[in-house]
Amino acid sequence: MRRFLLIVIIAAGALVPPLPSAARAGGDSQTAAAASATLAPAIKDAERITQAALREDVQVIASDEMGGRDTPSPGLDAAARFIADRLAKLKVTPAGDDGTYFQSIALRSTQVDTQRTRAELAGRQFRYGTDFLPSSYVSGEASAPLVYVGHGWVVRPKNINAYEGLDVRDKIMIVAGSSSSLPKGLTLEEVRAMKASDWESPVSYAQRNGARGLVFVPRNFDRAWRRGLRTVGRSAYQVERFIDEEKSDNKGFENGLPSILPSASMLEAIFAGEPAKGEEILRGSVAGEPVKGFALQPSKRLTFSTRLKTSTAKTQNVVGIVEGSDRELRKEYVAIGAHYDHVGTGTSGGGCRPKDGDTICNGADDDASGTAALLSMAAAFTEGRRPRRSILFVWHTGEEKGLWGSEYFTKYPTVPIDKVVAQLNIDMIGRSRPAADANTRNRMLTGADEIYVVGSRVLSAELGDLNERVNRAYLNLKYNFHYDEPNDPEQLWARSDHFNYALRGIPIVFFFDGIHEDYHQPSDSPEKLDYRKLERVARTIFVLASEVANAPQRPAIDKKLPVEMRER
Repeated sequence: MRRFLLIVIIAAGALVPPLPSAARAGGDSQTAAAASATLAPAIKDAERITQAALREDVQVIASDEMGGRDTPSPGLDAAARFIADRLAKLKVTPAGDDGTYFQSIALRSTQVDTQRTRAELAGRQFRYGTDFLPSSYVSGEASAPLVYVGHGWVVRPKNINAYEGLDVRDKIMIVAGSSSSLPKGLTLEEVRAMKASDWESPVSYAQRNGARGLVFVPRNFDRAWRRGLRTVGRSAYQVERFIDEEKSDNKGFENGLPSILPSASMLEAIFAGEPAKGEEILRGSVAGEPVKGFALQPSKRLTFSTRLKTSTAKTQNVVGIVEGSDRELRKEYVAIGAHYDHVGTGTSGGGCRPKDGDTICNGADDDASGTAALLSMAAAFTEGRRPRRSILFVWHTGEEKGLWGSEYFTKYPTVPIDKVVAQLNIDMIGRSRPAADANTRNRMLTGADEIYVVGSRVLSAELGDLNERVNRAYLNLKYNFHYDEPNDPEQLWARSDHFNYALRGIPIVFFFDGIHEDYHQPSDSPEKLDYRKLERVARTIFVLASEVANAPQRPAIDKKLPVEMRER
């Protein structure tokens, strides 16, 4: 489960309201019995999913030998090989690249060269990581007088020009905002709808008019500083294809000049003796009402260098298909997914904190539980009755880094993405809260016969109905729809891999047991899982997948994804 850091709180009413509890918990007993009879073949095959097999796989995937499965890492690669070897033994059809189970994803590692990254003003030295941070991954040096340009935008149809009376040539520009922070009252859609000659961002203006570098004072200053600190001394991996996409999408916003984010104390030093103090500049930037631009004292010269080291790496999704039995419907897919990565160790920077000498965050619940469930389902589908549609299994990589694997797969799918009729996402389904547990950190953890169901009606009421009908007719777990509430502060909707499938119009159901005290910590270990619950939830999802795969028609899409949900 990806930690919630930068997701914007969605507007009230964005999620489809859940059905009244009575409508969900009820159901005519005769109807349930009839439904149970039609499910009998799938239920029989579901019994192949056992606690013993799940436990065995969790113990391997969440073992110390896997090193916490950071992305990328040798441990994650070992987990991928373990999954692929199992799929090969089951004779699951490979659906990765070049006839393999692996969909390779190229990464680029960009790391700050701390020894060669420095700043100086009027003889005073400033330290990287304490006084300033690079605000973009551009290697270079700037040494010049300074000019403060306010928000730094030119929008001609709106008579906006931050540069009246200012000359930025051969100077370092100080901008109140980030490279894409628009002046109040303007939206990105408005600007991009204008002709290219009608507007200039601070970055494009700086580049076109000969500025030497940039100092950004972002509106979300504290958050930007904390986020930057998390990368100090660490590699900042990104998916190469996403980097290229971003450059293409952000022409005019992309920063090709060296730039820094100053600390509040460095900002105060920069504006010492100027018409506005550093705290005023910061306050105006945060409020979105920046101080009017002015040139700083000509004798005041800032020198800074940002030096980077780059290397490449790779990771992979693991993809396999159990082919359907129907000549036509086998061309469609029911996708079942889980992420097999985790946050690594106490030195990986993913929030894992060493405890009692243990530095490895094994991620037994998050998400070895889902990874193991998929393996057992793959076995049950290959050994039992084949459904009419094909079953697409995707073990996603890099979920903890920002849903990398699911974004990559849905953008560059190895099967036609429009043939994926639904996606069932499993992320943490192995923990239960004992009735006597008074730990407030476990207050949102579900009980032994309970599971959160998220987003099942966002795109398709039919899929939501089927999910509940299957559950009532089979094991009758307590489905908890808490995270479908419109103003859920945890924003579970956007925190796991189902999100990227929903963005492409694919109906989803997300199964989740709840945040607990061991989340992202070394204590999320295999012995703490409730294997009875893991078995019951996995069996329920298996039967649901079977029903979707055997249905005459794919789940009807009767809703559009709200804008607020698409833009997170």
